[in-house]
Amino acid sequence: MSSGWARRRTHILGLLSGWALVVLIALTTVPTAAAAEEPSPGLGQSIAADQPITTGRAELGAGHVDLGPRYVDDQWTLMIHDGTQAQPVWRDPDETVLRVSDAALQTVPDDPAYAFLDVDAGKQVYVVPQVQNPDVVWLGWNTQDPRVMQSIDRGVTLSLLGVTGPGAVTTFLQSGNFSAPEPLWRSVEPKAQPFWAEVNTHTHANWVFTEPGVYLIAVQISADLISGETVSATRALRFAVGDATSVNEAYAATADIPGSVEQASPVSDRAGAGKATDEPGTLLLAVLVALAVLLATGLVLLLLRGRSAKRQAERAGGTPLPGGER
Repeated sequence: MSSGWARRRTHILGLLSGWALVVLIALTTVPTAAAAEEPSPGLGQSIAADQPITTGRAELGAGHVDLGPRYVDDQWTLMIHDGTQAQPVWRDPDETVLRVSDAALQTVPDDPAYAFLDVDAGKQVYVVPQVQNPDVVWLGWNTQDPRVMQSIDRGVTLSLLGVTGPGAVTTFLQSGNFSAPEPLWRSVEPKAQPFWAEVNTHTHANWVFTEPGVYLIAVQISADLISGETVSATRALRFAVGDATSVNEAYAATADIPGSVEQASPVSDRAGAGKATDEPGTLLLAVLVALAVLLATGLVLLLLRGRSAKRQAERAGGTPLPGGER
């Protein structure tokens, strides 16, 4: 083997080693799914780990109320976070009636942007507003219980499984910058309707009820945990819509709550809801792995070629140079 080839081989080996190091660093720094380190901001709310779970029936007709996941006796479930009093507490949905009073009545605007309500313009409906009205219950959701935040991977999926009641129910978001409404749940849809909520989220929405009466809304909340386990729970929310609707009737109402539905992981749900996905990272990882394989193959071929040239030189009777070169 000539000294020129030896120098070229050394140079090529150095370049390939450098590229291999770059690929190794890139492979170890490609982002992967993990619990969020910088959670989505809430609405100025935090929940203490020791907030109590209270028992006994309660009718909540005004003030701040959230749905949210909570562990009860180490079991994942959906509860109602009652912030209507100075001391917030958690309540069982079976013992809680959400009263939507006549103060919630609003007129459907003559605007095609609200066609998804399937209600004629000019008709009055009951609206739990996204922006708080002090005379109406203010209903949202949160994922801010400390144990929940420590255990879930990225967030949760909230799904509407079914509604029983005299009218239709629609839940939608609308930003304050005149953007179009974003429907989340529509009781007229026959299938389960999931949406994604990040860890440490605190969000409120508009809830529209087309008729007075008692409504039971079946909601499922599921999550992938950082332990690799998947948890899910389904509860019924009780609403007494209209001043004339009896709270006792709301407690007495029963409905067949659908079982858990098969869903993709919350990460897939989030992608379906228009959130960012990990597809670019997955593609980059595949490209880097392929590049690493090509580099390793090149190194092997180069070494084999060098050994073959060395053996040929030895058979020709050449004198070895220092370092094994000829």
